[in-house]
Amino acid sequence: MLKTYLFLIGAIFCEVAGTMLLPVSQNFTKLIPTTFLAVFYLTAFYLLTFVVNKLPIAIVYATWSGLGIFTIAILGYIFFKQSLTWQAVLGLFLIVIGVVLVNSFNVTKIN
Repeated sequence: MLKTYLFLIGAIFCEVAGTMLLPVSQNFTKLIPTTFLAVFYLTAFYLLTFVVNKLPIAIVYATWSGLGIFTIAILGYIFFKQSLTWQAVLGLFLIVIGVVLVNSFNVTKIN
């Protein structure tokens, strides 16, 4: 089970890295950032293929998208100086709480 969640964390990391490269690629006109962006996205989906064999796809997608949104919002604030209102911060923490709840009460038979 730990290996499955490590793959999920790796997929989240790769998806976030790819998304953070979107503005840097300047509409795919910069070759190096665009190449890394594609590699990160492909790696994220590759890692997800292992995770969906062990966990329900609804749990996987909720976790992947929720933690991805949270991480991208925080990194956008840090690296791109994007603003976050207190309402947005509260919403982001509610997403994290939701992800924790969904995974805490997930009953899955592992093959």
